[in-house]
Amino acid sequence: MLVVNYNTRVLLEACLASVRRERPAAVVVVDNGSTDGSLEMVARDFPEATLLALGRNAGYGAAANAGVAACAGPYVVVLNSDTVVEPGALAALASHLEANAGAAVAGPRLTNADGSPQASCFPFPGTLGWLLENDPMAPALAMLPAARRRMLRYTLPTQAAPVPWVLGAALALRRAPFEAAGGFDEDFFMYFEEVDLGRRLADAGWEVHYVPEAVVRHVGAASTSKQWRQMTLAHAASMRRYYRKHCSGARLHTWRTLMGTKMLALCVRDLAASMTTSDRGRRQALAERAGVWWDAFSWARTNGRTGTAR
Repeated sequence: MLVVNYNTRVLLEACLASVRRERPAAVVVVDNGSTDGSLEMVARDFPEATLLALGRNAGYGAAANAGVAACAGPYVVVLNSDTVVEPGALAALASHLEANAGAAVAGPRLTNADGSPQASCFPFPGTLGWLLENDPMAPALAMLPAARRRMLRYTLPTQAAPVPWVLGAALALRRAPFEAAGGFDEDFFMYFEEVDLGRRLADAGWEVHYVPEAVVRHVGAASTSKQWRQMTLAHAASMRRYYRKHCSGARLHTWRTLMGTKMLALCVRDLAASMTTSDRGRRQALAERAGVWWDAFSWARTNGRTGTAR
């Protein structure tokens, strides 16, 4: 199994401690050029782990590909450094792949740090399900029981089941189809690499499964929360790339237009809110957010690419 890290030393330590309790055959830590003491901590406290220091921020997909290549065995579990593996989770994921020959990927049930459920699986972008779950009206639609039952974001399967894609914070990969598909597309510097992989595997006849009996705690955005502007731009650029790769013609135009419309709507929302608040600090923050949404709208229409990984 492997863990991808970028400047999250404290969280990485907790992740590796939880992995150690599960006694996997081998652990590889792929570091994307951390400068926070992560390398020293791993070498000192987890000598059983193989440390693969890339020396630069190569992006999540590139780091994961390098880690998979350094691992042995037919299955590889890939973890973000901001995860904590609950007892039995790794064995449950491996057992599920062993018992389901058509599954190329298995994803666990993710929870927040307090144990509350976290969205773990989603529809593919460019589908009606994606539009309904990501539209600003999604929370209102989720209040309707019939609609909520059909929304993966709000109603996760209670038993293991095929889903379009699972969040890349924790993935169990079947090596053969992963390598046959070319691994993660490294042109997705961050965001959408697991979505793209799920789409390519589905096109090749493989399935992605959600396995709720395997539980992994996930902090989320551990190395990106202080870089909201850059991450918003990166997300917009990766979404644009995904649409260009998997859609064409009128369908491509439709989804790029919807994507841009949503960003403009968010820009207008925050700009309007900034004009109606009397709190100077909040007004400035909202105006800055509106500017980021505008930049994201512009970024998504070009070939922009950021230089920061998650």
